[in-house]
Amino acid sequence: MSVSTHGLRVHRGPQMLRAAVELLSSMRFAIALLTIICIASIIGTVLKQHEPINNYINQFGPFWAELFRAARLDSIYSAWWFLLILLFLVISTTLCIVRNTPRILVDLKTFKEDIRAQSLKAFGQRAENRLGETPDVAANRIGQLLVSGGWKVKLQQREATGDGKHAAGWMVAARAGGAHKLGYIAAHSAIVLVCIGGLLDGDLVVRAQTWFNGKSVFTGGGMIADVPPQHRLSPNNPTFRGNILVPEGGQGSVAILNQSDGVLLQELPFSIELKKFIVDYYSTGMPKLFASEVVLHDRETGEQVPARIEVNHPASYKGVEIYQSSFDDGGSKVKLKAVPMAAAAKSFEVEGIIGGPSTEITNGKDKLTLEYAALRVINVENFADANAMGSGADVRKVDLRHDIESRLGAANKTNKPKVLRNIGPSIGYKLRDAAGQAREYQNYMVPVDTGDGQPVFLLGMREKPEEPFRYLRVPADEQGSMDGFVRMRAALADPATRERAVERYIAKASDPKRPEMAEQLRVSATRALALFAGSEPAKAGATTAGGWQAIAEFMEVNVPEAERERAGGVLVRILNDVLFEVLNLSREGAGLPALPNDEKSQAYLTQSVLAISDAHFYPAPVAMMMTDFTQVQASVFQVARAPGKNVVYLGCLLLIVGIFAMLYVRERRLWVWLTPDGAVSGGDASSGTAATMAFSVNRKTIDSDREFEHLKRKLLALNKEDPGTT
Repeated sequence: MSVSTHGLRVHRGPQMLRAAVELLSSMRFAIALLTIICIASIIGTVLKQHEPINNYINQFGPFWAELFRAARLDSIYSAWWFLLILLFLVISTTLCIVRNTPRILVDLKTFKEDIRAQSLKAFGQRAENRLGETPDVAANRIGQLLVSGGWKVKLQQREATGDGKHAAGWMVAARAGGAHKLGYIAAHSAIVLVCIGGLLDGDLVVRAQTWFNGKSVFTGGGMIADVPPQHRLSPNNPTFRGNILVPEGGQGSVAILNQSDGVLLQELPFSIELKKFIVDYYSTGMPKLFASEVVLHDRETGEQVPARIEVNHPASYKGVEIYQSSFDDGGSKVKLKAVPMAAAAKSFEVEGIIGGPSTEITNGKDKLTLEYAALRVINVENFADANAMGSGADVRKVDLRHDIESRLGAANKTNKPKVLRNIGPSIGYKLRDAAGQAREYQNYMVPVDTGDGQPVFLLGMREKPEEPFRYLRVPADEQGSMDGFVRMRAALADPATRERAVERYIAKASDPKRPEMAEQLRVSATRALALFAGSEPAKAGATTAGGWQAIAEFMEVNVPEAERERAGGVLVRILNDVLFEVLNLSREGAGLPALPNDEKSQAYLTQSVLAISDAHFYPAPVAMMMTDFTQVQASVFQVARAPGKNVVYLGCLLLIVGIFAMLYVRERRLWVWLTPDGAVSGGDASSGTAATMAFSVNRKTIDSDREFEHLKRKLLALNKEDPGTT
């Protein structure tokens, strides 16, 4: 076997094997692998990993989503090709170490004392001087000085040749900074160790069990206890990383290992009992601390070990690290009241459990399935933005754009401060029809003042999970409830109440001396009120059920375009006045006093009219409002057995040492050739010694120049301005 600059060249064996060894051990191949790993790591950083396929479809489209899934770009660090590249990098780097280490070790032991005296004159840094001592004495003195300075020294005595070409003398050879080349070995060994650690802690061991140990990925649903053994991994599995959800007061002993096409269940050697989940918040309502008080139950011995798990402060038991990952709902109980949003709907109450069984409801002609999706006790919103409620953000989301813009001096930097406020609990649920189509709803429990002084109940709805919630703002009455809105809508749907409201309006707005004007006003008010209530269509074939949209469609058909603006203003004033009478009639029916015609009442009326108009587009007959709840929290733990962690730590340590040695340790070599002065000048051999010094360094710097000057003064008693110095 011989060494080349391209790789190990093997002279025996099959041609393909020799070519493969030379390729794998070449530096160019290793650099190519490192480049691919860097590119893959960039993709893995930019592209969110382990997201549901629907998220990629919504963001990039079906074609790119399928391409990402086929190339495993959604789980790069566990992809077969990424692990294969790591394996080849381990082989290539190991062969590079095998190729160069013997040469490095030999070079560390070699002083190169056989260098010719004439060759010293070719060095860039050299010096010559005459010493007043014999060569052997000078050699021993110089050697001792170098040893005291940390150099390794070797003395060589040379005899004169018979042809007279080479004189007798002493060669002092010294070297220092050998750790520079050891840094090469340490850095390359570090790469090997880090890759091995990554292979150990990756999915390679788990995949090997699916390939060779009869395990398979589970793609179904149901309870964890019902999953067959072929989908479960042994508690003695040497390496794994999964998640486990444990509710307060409950226990869990099976972790979920997400795979690209399903899940695997990992049995733990212990069970985790969650005694208490603790959440501390900042004054803004943002979470400050997540912590779990747990008890670990050993499944073999029955030993109970209490522990506290916080973010960045994991617990360890039987070689398994337990991290606080996140939190979720553990089966909270909620009480909901159905608020009618359609004329045929009736109010009723239901109770359910978050994530538990659904409830079949029948209201009017609709038969729906109520699914209890989520309970959020804390909801922090930014009220500095007018569209803050369009996102439906919760405390676990981060406004990355604001964080970046607040720290960078970009031209589009926004200086608007955040106004964060906790707006209370909310309930998330789904209403699924008979065809299986579901809409998602998010309703807040208490009214919210969005900035205009009129508190409103926020009723959110979205068709798809990737869409933001759109909110219907229902005003709260003086009792802080939606009853006033419900009464007003019911009164508006009653023809007799509408007629009474019109008559009250005519009595206040018309002149008794002009009955013909009163009749025209009555016709206009009656028609406008009926259109708004949705009791008559705006035009033939109209699909709009009422609200301001019906008014707009009616004017498009019946009013010339040139007169629409003036006529619209008159019609809006009439309708607002009549609706105010409808509002007071609904209050009288409930035994409440009429509202005065002041600014506060007008604000409530305006919001009520807008809510009634928008309610015609609300896709559900009822809105489920939360009246009470009993929160049960759950912790989401990440459990990991990572034997490669220590290997990676060792690799990182070696990498630091290796890089430091290669960058900051200079390899230096020094030669001093000493001959009797008479051998050079032809005089008496005892008159002195002619000394020639050469200095070599792997990286020439100002420090190396200073060291050379120091060595000249110390060894040869030369100053910088003395002759014989180069």
